[in-house]
Amino acid sequence: MIRNEPNGAHFAFTDRWGGVSAVPYDELNLGGAVGDDPAAVRTNRELSAKQLGLDAGLVVWMRQVHGREVAVVDGPWGDREIPAADAVVTARRGLPLAVLTADCTPVLLADPVAGITGAAHAGRPGLLAGVVPATVEAMLALGADPARIVARTGPMACGRCYEVPEAMRSEIAEAVPEAWATTRQGTPAVDVAAGIRAQLVRSGVKTVEQSHICTMESADHFSYRRERTTGRLASYVWLGSPPPKAGEAEL
Repeated sequence: MIRNEPNGAHFAFTDRWGGVSAVPYDELNLGGAVGDDPAAVRTNRELSAKQLGLDAGLVVWMRQVHGREVAVVDGPWGDREIPAADAVVTARRGLPLAVLTADCTPVLLADPVAGITGAAHAGRPGLLAGVVPATVEAMLALGADPARIVARTGPMACGRCYEVPEAMRSEIAEAVPEAWATTRQGTPAVDVAAGIRAQLVRSGVKTVEQSHICTMESADHFSYRRERTTGRLASYVWLGSPPPKAGEAEL
């Protein structure tokens, strides 16, 4: 699914279909560290980028570790080692940023006026660590204005499904009260997306749109909690037209 804003911001979220990976990663697994055939992952990333009108070689990925480190980038990693980070931000208009998830919440951000975008991977640890506020801070350091930032969260495990022990719910709710939740069965749960929304609002972001898709409920999306061994979805953000491919002149 792709959402094109009138202001030139592009937000895209994949499902699990249309790729070449075999069971249990069927079909469009975009995660390279989950045990899938690397050749299949490369093909899937090329297919996904082509569908979005992007050059797969320009997409900036992360080595996600459930922390709050934010990497500032101006181009793809190329032959460099991908650093451990759970967020990336750029001031390069058109550079696609991507985040991988399978129950965690992908957070995409764009200030179209300043030409600054960000992408963050936020699960329970990232919510507690404050990776999303850290991403907003990094964007502001590049010249973004929180009042102009448009935020979109993608498919994630909803608060009605994300069961946790009571002690864990209490710990998270103490830091982010809005994340307190209960499952349909009345057991303790965490609503990571609600917590992230609250963090964004406290950071000054006024425009926040949350996905209605729960990965644990949807057979069209990967869910680690449901399947354990499974693929990863990708969420992409970029502004305007993507930059030229390597070797092409930038006009």
